[in-house]
Amino acid sequence: MTVNIYLDVHVPLAIADQLRRRGVEVLTAFEDDACELTDNLLLKRVTELGYVLFTQDIRFRVLAETWQVEGESFGGLIFGHQLGGTIGQFVRDLELIAKLSEPDEWINTVEYIPFK
Repeated sequence: MTVNIYLDVHVPLAIADQLRRRGVEVLTAFEDDACELTDNLLLKRVTELGYVLFTQDIRFRVLAETWQVEGESFGGLIFGHQLGGTIGQFVRDLELIAKLSEPDEWINTVEYIPFK
C-alpha cells in the first residue's frame, strides 16, 4: 500500500502536478472544496480520507504537534517551510514517502522535509 498525499492551500500546484506524473495519489484542498475549512477541521478531514497532509503553513505544524501532546489522533503531517527547499526537493521527498512508507506509519507523526 502507498501513502496518499493531501496538499493544503499553501502548497504550489506544481507539486501536485509533478507528484501525479510520478504516480502518486494526490488530493488538494482546492479539489476537495475544503479551502475555507479551519485548520482543525481540515486536519480531521484529511485523516478521515486516509491521507497524510503536506503543508507549508507553520500553524498546521504547531497544530499537529499540539495534537501529539494532547493525544488527539491524526493521519500524519509533513511540513516543508516555503524557503526550506525547492519544488523539486519537495516532490522528490514526497514521492519517497508515498512509495516507500505505509499509511499506518504516519498516524500521529510530524515530519519535516526536505530530507538532508
